[in-house]
Amino acid sequence: MAGDEERDEPGLASQLFDLRTVIAVLFGVYGLVLVLMGAFGTDAAQRAKSGGLNVNLWTGGGLLVLCGLFVAWVLLRPLRPPGPEESDEPAVPAGGPGVGARD
Repeated sequence: MAGDEERDEPGLASQLFDLRTVIAVLFGVYGLVLVLMGAFGTDAAQRAKSGGLNVNLWTGGGLLVLCGLFVAWVLLRPLRPPGPEESDEPAVPAGGPGVGARD
C-alpha cells in the first residue's frame, strides 16, 4: 500500500527540526563567524594576549568539525517513527479494550 511506504520514511519536517540538525546549524554558524573573525579580524595585540595563538581561528575550526560530525550523525542515523513492537504503549487487543475480558 502506498500510504504504508510513506510512513517508513521520516518526514522532511521531522528531519529539519531534529535536535541534532538544530545543534549542527548553530555550531556551523558560530564556527563560521569565529573562523572569519580569526582570519580577518585578529590583530597583533589580541594574539599577544593569547600567547601568539589565534584562538578565534582554532575554536571556529573546531566548531566546524563538530558541525560536520553532527551532520554525519543525522545523515547516517536518520529518525524513524517507532514501529508497533517499539512503542511504549501497551498493545490493545484487536477487538478493542475490554473485549473478551472478564472482571
